Amino acid sequence: MKRHIVCLGDSNTHGYCARTNGRFDENERWTCLLEKKLGEDYLVIEEGLSGRTTCFSDPIHEALSGLDYIYPCLMSHEPVDLLVIMLGTNDTKERFGSSAACIALGLKRLVAKAIAATDCWAGQKPNILIVTPKTIDKDYEHTEVAATMGRGCAEKSEGLREEYPKIAKLMGCHYFDANTAVKENNHIDYMHLTAQGHQELADALAKLIPDLL
Repeated sequence: MKRHIVCLGDSNTHGYCARTNGRFDENERWTCLLEKKLGEDYLVIEEGLSGRTTCFSDPIHEALSGLDYIYPCLMSHEPVDLLVIMLGTNDTKERFGSSAACIALGLKRLVAKAIAATDCWAGQKPNILIVTPKTIDKDYEHTEVAATMGRGCAEKSEGLREEYPKIAKLMGCHYFDANTAVKENNHIDYMHLTAQGHQELADALAKLIPDLL
């Protein structure tokens, strides 16, 4: 059986393209590129949803809390060899009123629920990689998305780089900072990956993941 790698994320895992307002195709999304680079012994499962948060319920859009979805997600794809979580960008929205530290606590709660889904894990041992998302550039404030994202998103997003490693260590998870691989976001909304960014992330994770399994 192939190794099952579940990638739980938001629009940057779904593959939103700010240039077209559509979706990158299977030759461009980091999840698809990752599977190709890892080879035929791996199945990379895309679980990206635009707007998804770690644990916050959005008052405007339904079903976006990762906490509500994690159990059926893992059980649908069992046995899971590795869960990759890249969330937190949407948690910075002003309407959630949350600091970087509180967003990290939301991630901790999500990870704890994933660990508790004991029937899903290959070998009955949880294996989770926490990825800090690419930081939102402060120039987002001058784009259309600022009206709905609100204030302070860039600063909170940057703060996740300090908070997420603490959660990874506390919860016994692997850790990777996407900012160490992805050079920049697009220059349209300054928060979504470019095609190059998808490639850079896939390249970095393809080097890391085999050693985690």
